[in-house]
Amino acid sequence: MTAAEISRIAGVTRATVSNWRRRHEDFPVPAGGTDSSPLYDLEEVRAWLASRGQHTAATPSGELRTTLRLREQGGAGVSDLLVLVLAAARRPADDLAGLLALPDDDLVKQANDAAAGVADVVPDTEPVRFTAADTTVLRALLLCVRDEGAQTTLGVLAERELEDSAASGAYRTPAPLADLLARLVPGSPARVLDPACGSGTLLTAATARGARELYGQDSLPVQARRAAVDLLLTAGESADVTVRSGDSLRADAFPDLTVDAVLCNPPYGDRDWGHDDLAYDSRWAYGFPPRAESELAWVQHALAHLEPGGHAVLLLPPATASRSSGRRIRAELIRSGALRAVAALPPGAAIPLHIGLQVWILQRPEPTRPAYQTVLFVDTVDEPSAPGRSGTRSGSVDWARVTEQILSAWAAYAEDPDGFEAQAGVARAVSVVDLLDEVVDVTPARQVRASQADIDPQELAREATSAREGLAAAVRTVAELVDTAAWDAAGTSARDWRTATVSDLARGGALKVLRAVPVSPRAAGAEAGHMEAGGDRVEHRPVLTGGDLAGGTGPTGQASDARAEQMPEIAEGDVLVRNLVGGTGPVARVAGEAEAGALLGAGVHLFRPDPARLDPWFLLGFLSAEANLAGASTGSSTLHLTPGRLRVPLLPLEEQRRYGEAFRHVEALREQARRTRDLSEETARLVSGGLTGGQLVPRPT
Repeated sequence: MTAAEISRIAGVTRATVSNWRRRHEDFPVPAGGTDSSPLYDLEEVRAWLASRGQHTAATPSGELRTTLRLREQGGAGVSDLLVLVLAAARRPADDLAGLLALPDDDLVKQANDAAAGVADVVPDTEPVRFTAADTTVLRALLLCVRDEGAQTTLGVLAERELEDSAASGAYRTPAPLADLLARLVPGSPARVLDPACGSGTLLTAATARGARELYGQDSLPVQARRAAVDLLLTAGESADVTVRSGDSLRADAFPDLTVDAVLCNPPYGDRDWGHDDLAYDSRWAYGFPPRAESELAWVQHALAHLEPGGHAVLLLPPATASRSSGRRIRAELIRSGALRAVAALPPGAAIPLHIGLQVWILQRPEPTRPAYQTVLFVDTVDEPSAPGRSGTRSGSVDWARVTEQILSAWAAYAEDPDGFEAQAGVARAVSVVDLLDEVVDVTPARQVRASQADIDPQELAREATSAREGLAAAVRTVAELVDTAAWDAAGTSARDWRTATVSDLARGGALKVLRAVPVSPRAAGAEAGHMEAGGDRVEHRPVLTGGDLAGGTGPTGQASDARAEQMPEIAEGDVLVRNLVGGTGPVARVAGEAEAGALLGAGVHLFRPDPARLDPWFLLGFLSAEANLAGASTGSSTLHLTPGRLRVPLLPLEEQRRYGEAFRHVEALREQARRTRDLSEETARLVSGGLTGGQLVPRPT
């Protein structure tokens, strides 16, 4: 373990650990690492702390996290430990206390017996064989279950599990999205299947809608096992949970099963889905999927498992709606009435975050019912030019808005498909005849935009007038700021002053430089999965990222308590500067009430000035100066900031404050100019669309 981890379990600062190393000859000798970054044996450190009467300050979940990282190679894997979580969760706290008091050999035997007792409800469970090498992690796990609960323990194991499997593309469906997909199934389906269940997020959401028979399958055995444990913990023993491992397309674990609903977030872009082996499979009722159309194979797999009239809701990439190779299958889905609705989500709704995924709602046709003659399309993606909107940026999805738009449109359409009234720019029911053209493109934006004629002329005229009035007010504000100059000429030559680097100022105590601990992509994926898995069980903290600075928004990121301890908290008056200097958008800002209390996220340097020595707005102006940033950055096309190399003039505080007021004025001008630009684009969009759509007419000259 590192010195930082010692400080956490001992509840002291890193400086204290350094002092211990220098002052106490009996402090444990490094067991590995390097001279600058030594590693210590966990048990030796614990024994040394105990000898000094220093009790551990780590929480049970923190202890488990550390133990998992430092456990011996060849010990029990996460998959086996998942089984023990379920077994421990079914025992009272007194039983767990008794287990923790056992000698090591007896503890190992009891853990093996407990795991064997739940083997019948966990998929693909080989006999668990814990050994003496596992006693430390077994004690940490049982203590975590006893003191913090099984769900918290499962979340800690999930961090390790998802980190190990992130390379396979196994990412969890965000909890708000899982809830939306489950709510799109009409009624309260009792039997629900997820053929690519991952860790069970969608099936967990289905239990909140009343589902009591849950079926899942996943190609990763550890994911299938985790899904089973999570569902059994969430739904309770009254639910009938059946989860299997294996490839659902190649080796369907439920070939004869039909259910009320299918929820699925399948893998995307898989060209090795079984095309060569499944040419004559009975599931392809709407056409044999081409090699590049694995998503349409999953669509037909879902339909094949539905009772007549049952619904399937799938999360799919946007290319599925328009690729030419899938045209014939899309046409058959539309002709038969199987495709009921397609809803577009904004980018950032789920991984991959840079594209806007789509929700497909399907229904297995009923033999006695005529095919539906329309398909509903919903587009929840905000216009990128609209002022103040950030729905198209990853991590900033307005789930309340998105959920309301999709659910309300789908509910109205499902109640009366033929009488559905279009919602301008959001939702429209399109006839089957219109969809069956040479491309059969079911992209929502394409179909919703085609409803321009449905927009009320009076409403559009009011929107355009409101945008124009807002633009006029913004222009007047810009003019006022321009007229109120906060600067004068310095004289016949530019001022020359002494400067100091940020590193020098930090050493002198004039400011502090903080940055969040970097997180690897795998660990970030694990953290996201853990956060999403918890739903209401996990507390989230807002996080300000470099993207938020560039976009001019407030904190849009989130972090769980487990990550919060590695992320500095922003205070009012802090100066925030992006790490990536290039690109568009603001580079820096002074933290105000909107940012105070949020955590510092990736891509941001935080400069915390001593208010008795440095004015924050003065600091902002000079730190974000173009020449200063260029001189303190490295790279060619993308410049990475080295904060310690930035330079700041050495001026008296009163003079700093005069500069600070001028910089505050400049920032207000810059922000108002951005707002004016956005309002100009919005006004032009509305007027142009109204003129070309027939809702607006030019005034006579």
